[in-house]
Amino acid sequence: MTNRLAEAKSLYLRKHAENPIDWWPWCDEALATARAQNKPIFLSIGYSSCHWCTVMEGEAFSDIAIADYMNANYLPIKVDREERPDLDSIYMQALQMMSGQGGWPLNIFLSPEDLVPFYAGTYFPVDPRYGRPGFLQVLQALRRYYDTEKADLQQRKALIVESLLTSAVLQDGTTDELEDHELLRQGWETSTGIITPSHSGNSFPMIPYTELALRGTRFNFESRYDGKQVCTQRGLDLALGGIYDHVGGGFHRYTVDPTWTVPHFEKMLYDNGQIVEYLASLWSAGIQEPAFERAIAGTVQWLKREMTAPEGYFYASQDADSFTQATAVEPEEGAFYVWSYSELQQLLTPEELTELQQQFTVTSSGNFEGRNVLQRRNSGKLSATLETSLSKLLTVRYGVNSESLETFPPARNNQEAKTTNWSGRIPSVTDTKMIVAWNSLMISGLAKAAGVFQQPLYLELAARAANFILENQFADGRFQRLNYQGEPSVLAQSEDYALFIKALLDLQASNPEHKQWLEKAIAIQDQFNEFLWSVELGGYNNTSRDSSQDLIVRERSYADNATPSANGVAIANLVRLALLTDNLDYLDLAELGLKAFKSVMHRAPQACPSLFTALDWYRNSTLIRSTTEQINSLIPKFLPTAVFAITSDLPEGSVGLVCQGLKCLAPAENVEHLLQQVEKSQNRALD
Repeated sequence: MTNRLAEAKSLYLRKHAENPIDWWPWCDEALATARAQNKPIFLSIGYSSCHWCTVMEGEAFSDIAIADYMNANYLPIKVDREERPDLDSIYMQALQMMSGQGGWPLNIFLSPEDLVPFYAGTYFPVDPRYGRPGFLQVLQALRRYYDTEKADLQQRKALIVESLLTSAVLQDGTTDELEDHELLRQGWETSTGIITPSHSGNSFPMIPYTELALRGTRFNFESRYDGKQVCTQRGLDLALGGIYDHVGGGFHRYTVDPTWTVPHFEKMLYDNGQIVEYLASLWSAGIQEPAFERAIAGTVQWLKREMTAPEGYFYASQDADSFTQATAVEPEEGAFYVWSYSELQQLLTPEELTELQQQFTVTSSGNFEGRNVLQRRNSGKLSATLETSLSKLLTVRYGVNSESLETFPPARNNQEAKTTNWSGRIPSVTDTKMIVAWNSLMISGLAKAAGVFQQPLYLELAARAANFILENQFADGRFQRLNYQGEPSVLAQSEDYALFIKALLDLQASNPEHKQWLEKAIAIQDQFNEFLWSVELGGYNNTSRDSSQDLIVRERSYADNATPSANGVAIANLVRLALLTDNLDYLDLAELGLKAFKSVMHRAPQACPSLFTALDWYRNSTLIRSTTEQINSLIPKFLPTAVFAITSDLPEGSVGLVCQGLKCLAPAENVEHLLQQVEKSQNRALD
C-alpha cells in the first residue's frame, strides 16, 4: 500500500511512498484540506541524500501508532528542499529563531489558516532518547496546545512573523558606515579567519569564504592572518583529505572531524563544482600544487563517468549509504568507499601496501569503524606505484578497470541498487534530477578549470550542460529550475537565475570568441530583472512575483551557506554585464543591490562573503580589450575582477586597452605594460 508520494517525481518524496503516514506533497489542495478540516499542518522538509532524513523515514515515519495519530490529527506534508528552497529557507529561519539551531530533517508545525509556524525541530526518535522526547509524545502535546492555548498560540505566531518580516526587510544602513575599501578589508579578514584551521568540530569546504579570502590576497591587507597560507592550506585539506575520494574522484560533503579524515560520504554536485573552481583559482594564483590538478582531473572523471546524463546535464547527488550485499535490510554509511586492512592485503602486493601505508592513513585498525578512509599524508605528485594501487582499488569497487570504465550507470533507488547485477560493489543511490543552480556551479567550475589547464574536455562537458539548460528549461517562455527525465518543472528561483547567468559568463570568459554565451546571459538576465527584482527594497527576491502566493514572507537571499547567496552572485553578474555590454543600467542595479544589503555587510560580515565578492567586482571591475592571441594568454592567469573582449580595432602600436568602469587607460604598448595596468586596475579599491 502506497500513499500519494508514489506518484512524485522527487526521489526524496518517493522514498516516503510506503510510509503509513498519509503524506501530501505541498500543493493548493493540501493547504485547502488542512483549512477545511482545521488540522494543523505537519511539514517535513529534507533531501534524498540526508542521512538523518533516511533514519527518520525508517523509524518514526514507518511507525503505525505514530501514523495513526498523525493521520487523524494533522495534515502531513512532505517537501524536497531541493525542489522548493524558498519554503526551506523561510521555515529553516523559523526553526533557528525558535531553537537556536538548524538542520535536516526540518520538521515544523504550521497553523492551516496562515501557514505560520508555532513549533519546530529536526530529528525526533520514536521513543525518548538522546535527550529528546518520543515523536508521539510531541504530536500529542502539540495538538493539545493547538486546541486549548489559542491566545498563547496567536501571540507566539505574531512574534515569529514579526521576526521573519524584519529579517526579510533589513534595516536601511547604519549610522557609522565604513568606507568601501575598509568594509572590503573587514569582509576579507572575517572570511579568512573563518577558514583558518581550527582544532575542533566538523570540517566543511565553505567555498564562498575561501573564494573571498583568495581574491583578497592580492590587496596585501595588514592582518593577523597570512591569507595566502590559509587559502593554500584549505586547498591542501580538500585535495589531500578524506573528503576527496582518492580512488574514484569527487568530493564528499564534509568531514566529521577537524583533521579532514572521515567524511560524511554523500557527494553533492554543488560542492564539487565549487571546489573545482576554487582549486583551479589557486593554481592560476601561482599555488601550483600537483594534488590540486589531480583532484580536479579525478573529479571530472567521476562527473563524466557517474554524474552526467546521456543528454549532457549533471545529476544532483549520491547518497552516503550503500548496501554491502543484495540481501541486506539497511544500507551502511560509506560502504562503497572504505577498505578493510585485510582487503588491502589481498588486493595489493606487499610493496604496494607498504607504500600506500607510508603515503595514506592506512592501518590495521582503520580510522572508520575498523575500516580505512584514504587520506594522503603528504602533498606532491603520487608515484606510479601508488597510482597503480589506487587503480586496482577502483577496479574492485566498480568491477571494471579504469581504462574500460567510461560510464557507470546510476542506481536510481534502493530497489535498483539491490537487484542490479553489479560487477563490483553495490553503489550508493544517485538522485538523477537536474537542478539548474547546481548544474551552473559545476559549469562554472569546469569553465574555470578549462581556462587554467587548457583542457578542451572540461569545456566540452560544461558547454553540453549549458546547452541542455538553454534548450530544455523553458516552459511557456519562463525559466524552470528542475528537470525530471526530460520534463522541466518548478519556476526558477533566484539562485537558478544568478548561478546560471554566472555560468554563461564564465563560459564566455574561458572562450571569449563564442559570443552566444553572453547573448544568452543577457536574455536570461532580462527575465530575472522582470520577475524577481525587488523594486521596493532592491536586490532580488527568492521567487518570482507571480509564484509567491503560498509564502508567508518573500525573502531576498543574502546569506551564504553551502552555496553562494543568490544576491551576491547576481550583483557581481550585473557588474560583469555592464563591462561587457556598456549598458550602465546593469551598473545602476548593482549599486542599488549593494546599497540594499550594506547594513548586513556592516553588521554581520560572517554571513555574506559573496556580497563582499560582489563589492570587489564593483570597486575593481576591469575590462581588457585585446586580440584573440593576447586574451588567450591571459585566461589562465588569476584576474578575479577582469572580463575579456576580443577586438582587432586597437590603437596603432598597442597590444590592448584596459578600461575601468567609465574610463579607459592609455593604450598598453607591450604585454608587460598591459599586465601592470591590469594589476593596478584590480587593486584600485585601496587607492
